[in-house]
Amino acid sequence: MSRIGKQPITVPAGVEIKIEEGNLVTVKGTKGTLTKKLHEDMIIKLDAGVINVEIKNPEQNNLQGLTRTLLNNMIIGVTEGFQKELEINGVGYRAQKQGNKLVLNMGFSHPVEFEDRDDVTIEVPSQTSIIVKGIDKEVVGQLSAEIRKVRPPEPYKGKGIKYAGERIIRKEGKVGKK
Repeated sequence: MSRIGKQPITVPAGVEIKIEEGNLVTVKGTKGTLTKKLHEDMIIKLDAGVINVEIKNPEQNNLQGLTRTLLNNMIIGVTEGFQKELEINGVGYRAQKQGNKLVLNMGFSHPVEFEDRDDVTIEVPSQTSIIVKGIDKEVVGQLSAEIRKVRPPEPYKGKGIKYAGERIIRKEGKVGKK
């Protein structure tokens, strides 16, 4: 049995959940609305503000934990939202917001641009930090990964774009002949 999947999810006040046929779940809260189709082998029950996830087939207990986590992330997203912070390290590397675009100058011959999306906002509090905010954890993480992929941190000097709090394992440079 899945330890995570057996735990009930309490629905906070102000969150409206609709479970339709085929496990199509719609969660509506103060920050917005999320809709996701979950696996059909799961039984999702909503009773008095508590959601329980059960399994039809005992061999699919790994899907029970996944389904419960996806539902919990949807509820957290519409109430609090998610955010990822990125840091830029390197001489001349910077980010700026121009209208609805994120413009990255990362040492290439051209600036790299990212358009704002409907469900995600990108903030640039300083030239060396980027904050990606949204209600869908998957979309926030994907956009953050795409921004980081422009110039991932290199192991010798640590230059590039990294997540806030990410530890870069440094390598020693070349040592002269002895």
